[in-house]
Amino acid sequence: MTWRDQARATAQAAGISPDEVDRLLEWRLGWNRLDQRLGQALPPETDLDSIQALWGRRLHERVPLQYLIGEVIWRDLPLQVSPAVLIPRPETELLVDLALHWIRSQPPGGIWLDLGTGSGALAIALARGAPRIREIYAIDLSGAALTLAQTNARRCGVIDRIRFRQGSWFEALGHDPDLQGQIQGSVANPPYIPSDQIPQLQPEVSQHEPHLALDGGVDGLEAIQQLMDLAPDYLQPGGFWGIEIMQGQAQRVRQQLTQTRKYTQIQTHLDLAGLERFISAEIV
Repeated sequence: MTWRDQARATAQAAGISPDEVDRLLEWRLGWNRLDQRLGQALPPETDLDSIQALWGRRLHERVPLQYLIGEVIWRDLPLQVSPAVLIPRPETELLVDLALHWIRSQPPGGIWLDLGTGSGALAIALARGAPRIREIYAIDLSGAALTLAQTNARRCGVIDRIRFRQGSWFEALGHDPDLQGQIQGSVANPPYIPSDQIPQLQPEVSQHEPHLALDGGVDGLEAIQQLMDLAPDYLQPGGFWGIEIMQGQAQRVRQQLTQTRKYTQIQTHLDLAGLERFISAEIV
């Protein structure tokens, strides 16, 4: 049995997708799926010790493969990732799609916000997908996350259309009169997991991804409430407000938005599994 066969077997036994072994080999050696299908052996100069060390961290420490590789392909974007940022999930692409659909019906030249930008995924995807946007503010409390987001924006060719601000949500914008009431739209994938549920998550998440991007407080809605309360001060009338939420939070978030009387067109959207995972609304 080859090392690859052994590693795939140990992956399956540990509840890890065996395909991750092949992704690691492709990243490390350039040994791709075509090589696999043709039955090509690993290159003779292969340093299996270093590969085994990486696989050992994946298997025993449960370090996400994306962190070991340092990159993830999200949407069509090659994004660098590290333990300083949440690993972008395929589901979050739908939040971009919602915003892009809305933008197509709006006049060009708007300003947008990506609140809690992390790796910069949402801001970069909007910049790439919507030339009608004038500029995007990518905001994060973490300086390490912003540094990584800037690197990704540069790699993806949109660094000139994104401004990076460090701070807590809308507060990072300060009291700039050119921004208050002038923002066309905002998107956010905020922390929404109740604090006491984080230890119950997969070890890849609970032990390695930043709790700053996960912990939504006692009920999971602490950050969402702040975004809800502050957005009307910055978004223009009719502006777009979109967030990702946890399964089971949709009804309560809709109720809270309605009670503020500052939002209209409140809608819930489903993720790829048919679960209620996104809320969009417009400012009254």
